[in-house]
Amino acid sequence: MKGVLEHKKDLDALIGRYATNWKVSRMQVVDRNILRIGAYELLWRADVPAKVTMNEAIELAKDFGDDEAAKFVNGILDRILATEPQLDAKRADAAGKGQEARGY
Repeated sequence: MKGVLEHKKDLDALIGRYATNWKVSRMQVVDRNILRIGAYELLWRADVPAKVTMNEAIELAKDFGDDEAAKFVNGILDRILATEPQLDAKRADAAGKGQEARGY
C-alpha cells in the first residue's frame, strides 16, 4: 500500500506507543507489517470499518504469523482503536452505534 509507505514513520511511532515492552524494529516482520497496514486503515481509510480492519489483521496474523501473532496484533490494534481521539467515529461504529442512521 502506497499510503502505508508514505506514513511509515508515523505508523511506527504510533505502534511503538501501544506496543508495551516492544520496539517496533524488534517485532517479527510479518507482525510489524500487519500492524502497519491495520493502523493505516484505522487512521487514514474512513471507508474501511474498524471491524473489517481488525478481523482482516487477525486473520492475516493467524495465517502468516506464529502462534501468538493474532493475540499480539489484536491487542495493539485494539488499544489504538480504543485510545486514539481521531478514531471516535470508528470506535462508535465498531461498538454498533450509528447503525440506526444507516437503516440497519
